[in-house]
Amino acid sequence: MFCLTATSLSALGSTTTITDIQGSTWHSPLFGQTHSVMGVVTAKNGFWIVGEKSDDVRISNGLYIYANKAFEIVDAVAIGDSISVNGTVAEYRPFDNPNSLFLTELVNPTLPVVLSSGNPVTPVVLGRDRSPPTQSLSALDVGEDGFLAVPNNSSRIEEGNAALQPDKYGLDFWESLEGQLVTIPKPVALGFQLDGGFWVHGDWEVTGKNERGGLTLNFGPDGIPDGNPEAIRLGRPIAEGQKNPLPALGVQLTDITGVVTYTNGFYHVLPLEAPEVLSRPDPTVPPTTLTNEHGSLDDACTITFGDYNVENLTPTSGHRAKVAKHIVDYLKTPDILFLQEIQDDSGGKEDGVVTANLTLSNLVKEIVKQGGVTYSYASINPVDGKDGGEPGGNIRTAFLYRPEVLKLVKGVAGGSLDPVEVGGEPGHPKLNFNPVRIDPKNIAWNATRKPLVAHWETKSGAELFTVNLHLSSKKGSSTQGDARPPVNAPIENRTKQVESVAGFIKDLLTVDPDANIIVAGDFNEFVQTRSVYQPLSGLLVDIDDAAGVPEYERYSYIFDQNSQQLDHAFISRVLERRRAEFEHIHVNTWSPSLAARKPDHDPAVGRVRLC
Repeated sequence: MFCLTATSLSALGSTTTITDIQGSTWHSPLFGQTHSVMGVVTAKNGFWIVGEKSDDVRISNGLYIYANKAFEIVDAVAIGDSISVNGTVAEYRPFDNPNSLFLTELVNPTLPVVLSSGNPVTPVVLGRDRSPPTQSLSALDVGEDGFLAVPNNSSRIEEGNAALQPDKYGLDFWESLEGQLVTIPKPVALGFQLDGGFWVHGDWEVTGKNERGGLTLNFGPDGIPDGNPEAIRLGRPIAEGQKNPLPALGVQLTDITGVVTYTNGFYHVLPLEAPEVLSRPDPTVPPTTLTNEHGSLDDACTITFGDYNVENLTPTSGHRAKVAKHIVDYLKTPDILFLQEIQDDSGGKEDGVVTANLTLSNLVKEIVKQGGVTYSYASINPVDGKDGGEPGGNIRTAFLYRPEVLKLVKGVAGGSLDPVEVGGEPGHPKLNFNPVRIDPKNIAWNATRKPLVAHWETKSGAELFTVNLHLSSKKGSSTQGDARPPVNAPIENRTKQVESVAGFIKDLLTVDPDANIIVAGDFNEFVQTRSVYQPLSGLLVDIDDAAGVPEYERYSYIFDQNSQQLDHAFISRVLERRRAEFEHIHVNTWSPSLAARKPDHDPAVGRVRLC
């Protein structure tokens, strides 16, 4: 255990209250001092006590007594006991997680003195007695991008130790309840179980509520991103031998009573007992309605496309049949598919193999086996070990396409390091290679998948340019951590990567302002992180906007408290003018459990008109 170093200690044995210890700021004003404190035991794992309530909502009247392995101290008390205990006020943060917030606790306790037993404890009922804010996480997340602003990690909560503002900011709200016993009425699960716990919201005001029951990361009414601070993570039940149920998005549970604490980078409620499942959403996932029969002149101008991160697909992946079934039954075999995370023909072996013909041909065969069409495919092999992902896997993006609908415009395929160049006459852009990659020698793409570009032609003579993206993977800090705004690495790389793609789009549109363009894939970034997408502003349109997809239904991934969108499609304005359509197909985010979720991203289907 790591405790802040005190410069001086008060005299032993002074008397104080829990609210005096907690104070109205992030650190205890009595840190490092040794005091006797009185309270009623509310839960045991170590143990928590609660004292007299303060009129100041910033100040918690709950406290954790850390007894380490001193079982005789823990065994000396029972829930409902009113006790007096002496110990040292500490601020705890694990050595291995310097981004955690501190937890105020009493350490090195003496043997408690039981004053009385059987005392009732009334929990704080969230949504009735206290309700969390619904948009902002921290006062330090400044600017129009809020907790997604850049630069990241420009300030630290614990260094500032400001007065709490629990009516405005989510982290302040949960901090003001630290150590208290609370009840979450009518909890709804916001995702899957991980490490024994999961996120919920209760019967209180929320924002971003999607039809499934989750909370979608969104723009607040003031245009600042809303990170859904009203959600809280459930930890493992305190009751010995109990485990939480396996939840999924939208699962409804029995009321939960537990203590508020901070651990593993997040605020948690540790349930006294495991909740039970009351209901689960309908498991039926609607397939896309965006199909294309190619039986009329209008159909000859219409193209359907799908986008799917297939999660490290190899020639022998156990989830290949599932991916094929999704493509056939839910995406309805679109005319062209943007695929990400196609591994090479030897999978995760570091053996120098870079080709992916076996991986792709096995998928094509599986699609036929599932009752689908026979696709052709296009991709470019990366340089061994240079495109990130699982070591040895050489993941890349690839296109599957229906040759009876689309064909690659005649040209020579580019190599791993050949950059795209745009030529041609006004109104008729041409590529130097086809397919080809964007800017593969640019350091922005180091250890990352290079974008795959292709130029297509339909039987009616309509042309289309596609860019298949998989930007640098997200790595960062907790949204409820010390660093503000939270670390969103490598945001600088993703921004430069989008700039690189925007340069190619500008070149295309310079030659033909009405070029048909689709840029789609796994961007590993939210559109609410406006700084990353700024280079595309004025060039392309988010197809979700063009198609009028409701904001709260725009999600392709579940992480922490949020239903969120990492996978996007952008289109040229000429496609927007001809009425674009788009649907998110929630075959994975609606999975009944984390184990059943494979791949981990949702696919999507779009329909555009090229002429």
